[in-house]
Amino acid sequence: MKFPEYKDMYVFVEQKNGEPAEVGYELISEARKLINDIPGRDFKVVGVLLGDNVKDKAQDVIAHGADKVIVVDDPLLKDYSTQFYTDALTQVIKEFKPDSFLTGATVLGRDLAPRVAARINAGLTADATKIELLTDVEKVGQAAVDKDDVTMLVTRPTFGGNLFGTIICPTTRPQMATIRPKVFDMAPADETRTGEVVEFKPDWETTTPLVEIKETVAKELKGIDITKANILVGAGRGAEGCLDVVKECAKELGGEVCATRAVVEDGYMDKDVQVGQTGKTVRPSLYIACGISGAVQHVAGMEKSDMIIAINRDPEAEIFKIANMGFVGNVNEVLPLLVEEIKKAKAA
Repeated sequence: MKFPEYKDMYVFVEQKNGEPAEVGYELISEARKLINDIPGRDFKVVGVLLGDNVKDKAQDVIAHGADKVIVVDDPLLKDYSTQFYTDALTQVIKEFKPDSFLTGATVLGRDLAPRVAARINAGLTADATKIELLTDVEKVGQAAVDKDDVTMLVTRPTFGGNLFGTIICPTTRPQMATIRPKVFDMAPADETRTGEVVEFKPDWETTTPLVEIKETVAKELKGIDITKANILVGAGRGAEGCLDVVKECAKELGGEVCATRAVVEDGYMDKDVQVGQTGKTVRPSLYIACGISGAVQHVAGMEKSDMIIAINRDPEAEIFKIANMGFVGNVNEVLPLLVEEIKKAKAA
């Protein structure tokens, strides 16, 4: 099936109180890399910015890699509304006909994207962790793909993170996906970049909200956000017997503690600090993996850390394949020695 009128990769740039979220810029950066692999095609990266008094943020979106920004600036979009955001974004897609459309897998994105996909009868891959593009390919598995189309292959975890599935949408456009935050790198802003800004005015069927918001109450943040931590000490099942030392190590380094799914399911730590396919994706400068085997489900959430130090008693453990430095031994024996060395270094 051919889609000659559909082109370009679109990214929904989520914002709150007029400040764009980083996940939108992460997706724009990845989209730029992807379109560079499309030979002979005039594909552009297009940001879509919805809100009230947000037009001045369009240049910031361009600086982060967009070639064009479609701005929908309307008082009805001041705060997130499922009704008005879905209406506006659906109209944008019908008007501009993107080949693909990416949204962050945030609370907002997970609410918005499936509703838009249902409105336009398009396929949607949710909570994805990897994107690839296929061009000039006639068949993917059992699905026929036109050689003139750009087909997006989107990978996501399934069956509780035990398997990975790669999904394509060969018969509808746009190809839609929600992508987890922190999965892709965010390129630095280039303030010298120039691009096109297009203002789009939705044709509202009604300006009366179906759901009236009486009050907005800010969520009380408990604990820490491990996605923002610069140093993380991760506990696997092999460290369940010495979690006090794991916490001490994190404290001495000025970092935070995180855990694998096994440790969370065993009841030793909260879900908020779980790293991996069914947890959070982190990118600290230093990640110390304590008693972590290196299962792909966990590795997918931390493999892009700048420095990975692994402690495991099994010399064949998968974690050593991605570690920059490894110690073979029991965590409850090796980690106290590491903590003592950290204390000595701090005292020196």
